[in-house]
Amino acid sequence: MLRYSPRCCFWLVHGLTARVRADFFDFLLVYRLDFLSKQYYTIIKKRNFYQYIDVISLQYYMCGDNMSIVSEEQVIKVMRQYNPWWKNQSVIREDSKPYKRLAFYKAVEILDCRSIRRFLLLSGARRVGKTTIMYQLIEKLLSDGVNPRNILYISFDNPIIKLESTENILHIFETLYPTDGMKYVFFDEIQYAENWELWLKVIYDSRKDISLTATGSASPILEKGSAESGTGRWTVLKIPTLSFYEYCQLLQLKTPELPDGIRITDLAGMTSSQIGDIVEQFSHLTGHFNRYLMIGGFPELVLSDDDNYAQRMLREDVVDKVIKRDVLTLFNIRNPLLMEKLFLYLCINSSEIFNAATAAKELENITVNTIDNYIDALEMSNLIYVSKPVGVGSKSALKGKPKIYIADAAIRNAVLMVEDVLSDEAELGIMAETTVYKHLVSFYQNSPAVLGYYRKLKDNQKEVDVVIELPREKILCEVKYKNNSHIPVNDAIVELCNDESTRIKSAFLITKRQEDFGISRHTTKVPIMRIPAIVFLYMLGKLEAEGMNGKL
Repeated sequence: MLRYSPRCCFWLVHGLTARVRADFFDFLLVYRLDFLSKQYYTIIKKRNFYQYIDVISLQYYMCGDNMSIVSEEQVIKVMRQYNPWWKNQSVIREDSKPYKRLAFYKAVEILDCRSIRRFLLLSGARRVGKTTIMYQLIEKLLSDGVNPRNILYISFDNPIIKLESTENILHIFETLYPTDGMKYVFFDEIQYAENWELWLKVIYDSRKDISLTATGSASPILEKGSAESGTGRWTVLKIPTLSFYEYCQLLQLKTPELPDGIRITDLAGMTSSQIGDIVEQFSHLTGHFNRYLMIGGFPELVLSDDDNYAQRMLREDVVDKVIKRDVLTLFNIRNPLLMEKLFLYLCINSSEIFNAATAAKELENITVNTIDNYIDALEMSNLIYVSKPVGVGSKSALKGKPKIYIADAAIRNAVLMVEDVLSDEAELGIMAETTVYKHLVSFYQNSPAVLGYYRKLKDNQKEVDVVIELPREKILCEVKYKNNSHIPVNDAIVELCNDESTRIKSAFLITKRQEDFGISRHTTKVPIMRIPAIVFLYMLGKLEAEGMNGKL
């Protein structure tokens, strides 16, 4: 058998004319060069030159001219450990949780669509339940009668699997169990697989008998790969931490009975008595709402009966592993200690306007460019949200300086370990504003909305926490999570609601006390609706669960 290196074949085929390429493909079919796996002979038969270039380029980049340093037996051993349903399909119930998040149903909808074939990438922070959703999808396949040996789950977090190419893993799997029919492949933490986006492109184009779902903890990396290689091939589904509505559902709490189809904007047209009847139903959930602000929306921790232990696990499993391992590995961070200091700095100054130059001076006097790069890495790792300033109507806004939120208020609590946080009004305000922003980001996911904040250019004390910019309108949200939620007549939200050029449709003042609801006493052209945070966040999550995303 002839042996040609991928490097040789790449340059050889790349330089051939169309007629000679055809002869070269015939040559391949006759001599069957052994660095190509059998599934790619269909590419050769179809004379698809560009797919072939993808294959041999990847073979070179992933393997070069050398044999793998991991044996096939080692890979098979790991495969068997990850896929116990090959022998006993009932064991999947141990890993698949009974409560199914909204993201599970969205994933099923994407994967079950027969008219538009797509691979699915689940993106989100550690511990939000991405792997659980995978196991739930596998359980559904098994209950639907799919052959257990047609299902493969692999995590690229495993040190042995990291050393293998995606293509070779599939080859070993199909050699181990040469079954007919559709293959269902699940790749966990795929961002650790080298050139993963190119491999997925090749698999999608050449293997119509494969349905693939993958997860990743660095969403913009997945989105970048999707934009470059995945257009028309796979869909990225972001998985946030639990909304307060999902928190209540997970714990099977008695929930309020709201009018069918009610939206948050409908409250402005209701009487005080009608709104009061709705708000009153949330009284028994106050303690749970405080706990939600404390431990956040990480499913495993929500179910824990020890909140102090849950916070410690959050600090160790989410923060430490992401900063000390994921970020360093994926983004080539040269100064790990500086990254830790920067994240602590962001936790202390969460929800405040971030000045990179000030941070650079306070943190070892390093360059602003380094700070910006580290901020990008933290955002890509789903540890922070970056909210940028936006202009509203004729009002000029502060430019260039973002506000930064920690991705979940509980992460900040776990890092700072503030004692008796529920009695600290300032800390509660930060937690509430962070939670409101997180809910709105999830609610407007995959919509044309742009989220940011407004701060008046000439008076930096006048600010609106969240501006939702839609193609034809804007919505304002100001968080006043304190016992006295009064706003003065010259407050930014009042001024903007009196300015006809702003195109504001709705404005909300998010309050703390449950009796603090109804239209603000300020006379404005656009009414400012006061609504308790517990009601606002629950209704946001409920609307999202009902498929009303982006329809406030």
